[in-house]
Amino acid sequence: MERLIEGYKRFTSEVFPQRRMQFHLLAESQAPEFLFITCSDSRIVPDLILGTGPGDLFIARNAGNVVPVTGADVDGATATIEYAVEVVKVRHAILCGHSDCGAMKAALERKSLHNLPKASRWLSHVEAAFQHRQPLNPADSESAELAALIRGNVVAQWMNLREQPSVARAMGEGRLAVHGWYYDILTGRIERYDEQTRRFVPLIG
Repeated sequence: MERLIEGYKRFTSEVFPQRRMQFHLLAESQAPEFLFITCSDSRIVPDLILGTGPGDLFIARNAGNVVPVTGADVDGATATIEYAVEVVKVRHAILCGHSDCGAMKAALERKSLHNLPKASRWLSHVEAAFQHRQPLNPADSESAELAALIRGNVVAQWMNLREQPSVARAMGEGRLAVHGWYYDILTGRIERYDEQTRRFVPLIG
């Protein structure tokens, strides 16, 4: 806890005073252009990776960057998406998976989750990843099989995202674009899903 408290001290003494006007404006309202849906994994820090700051990203996080499609359930992921699209009016929705994802490891290795009944139920939402598993990439070396499945999960959840009523409506009206990304922790590279080729390609270059 001491580490967090020290960080907060630096924020109040150094960061906040320099950006007081920005926080004053953000206290009144928010208007982020991007909805960023990613995993709860502590190694994924969107603002660090993308050079964004307060007010730039509307972030939704959960294990496995899942977008459930079961209509009868009420869950935080789809409620957040609905709010971001209908109220915040984001222009882009980004579904971002990542290398070495624990949720996908469990799905691939079929590990027993008998002590984690809620996690086990939640991971039923990633089963579609196996239908969209991507070709093995030699650059992923010994993690190639897992990485192929993680990319497949990005595709599956990207498709689920597009099926959300608020998202489908906004896309139809031309006010929302939906993207699928894969972030590699080891190299820092991001790949985007190309719908035409049904493959992942570098985000830049």
